[in-house]
Amino acid sequence: MLKFTENDVTPEHIFFQRRKIIQAMGIMGAASLLPNMASAAEEDLRKALAFTKDDNPQSLALTPENKVMGYNNFYEFGVPKESPAKYASAMKTEPWTLRIEGEVEKPMTFDVHQLMHKLPLEERIYRFRCVEAWSMVIPWVGFELNKLLALVQPTSNAKYVEFETLYDPETMPGQKNSFFGGGLIYPYVEGLTIEEAMNPLTLLSVGLYGKTLAPQNGAPIRLVVPWKYGFKNIKSIVKITLTSKQPRTTWNHAAPQEYGFYANVNPNVDHPRWSQASERVIGSGGLFNVKRQPTLMFNGYEEQVAHLYKDLDLRKNF
Repeated sequence: MLKFTENDVTPEHIFFQRRKIIQAMGIMGAASLLPNMASAAEEDLRKALAFTKDDNPQSLALTPENKVMGYNNFYEFGVPKESPAKYASAMKTEPWTLRIEGEVEKPMTFDVHQLMHKLPLEERIYRFRCVEAWSMVIPWVGFELNKLLALVQPTSNAKYVEFETLYDPETMPGQKNSFFGGGLIYPYVEGLTIEEAMNPLTLLSVGLYGKTLAPQNGAPIRLVVPWKYGFKNIKSIVKITLTSKQPRTTWNHAAPQEYGFYANVNPNVDHPRWSQASERVIGSGGLFNVKRQPTLMFNGYEEQVAHLYKDLDLRKNF
């Protein structure tokens, strides 16, 4: 069993985490929507993790860590990309429990920090592709979802896996104020088929760059499905439910004509408002000279996952 160290690490020099502290305690009301910035976002409290390293056989160039820390979509903390790094530090990530229920033989509730000891951690260097047509390469640390699900023993009726984010309007201003949170219905819900969930690429991440997740990146535990668009990669998970019916997921419910349930990266199926044929590579240049590259089918993981959709019309089931 791998040992989880408690040593603090050197803080990243992140622009969004060096702004003046606006308020010392708590988040102000929806009228002002000002953050509490005087905690983990100001002083990096992420812990070093013990894990098996990824040899990176494809020699993928990692996105600079400050970009991954400061450029996020996490609408519970606001729509602008810098908002999660500014506001998310108010979210308390310890203690944190993860409940697994539904079509399982053994429903269980796990302490996430104890779970890091129970299941050996490994690094996975994955491409990350946002539906907004930008991309990163991120060294996640975590464990395969199938290993966790094996502990609860899914029944034969388990056809889908539903995930739910923490619901806490007092520390998540986007949940408290509809305008600030992009008009979505919360708590945030996502889902996979059981076959997708059991695929060895599907990861529950508890860290990146060798350390525990920062709040803006989905601390303390989030989903990583590298062949799907980023909105499928739900953050700060508190509940997993195995079900016989397809979950009604947040973005698919909000705009079904734009965000399908499957959300597989596909350069041949455009978003209604922009092309998916290419992507901006975050961290590859300045404001006006960011590198663009062709989008790969299934984000480059076609060999590992195409068989999951062999009988599926990927234009209809986008």
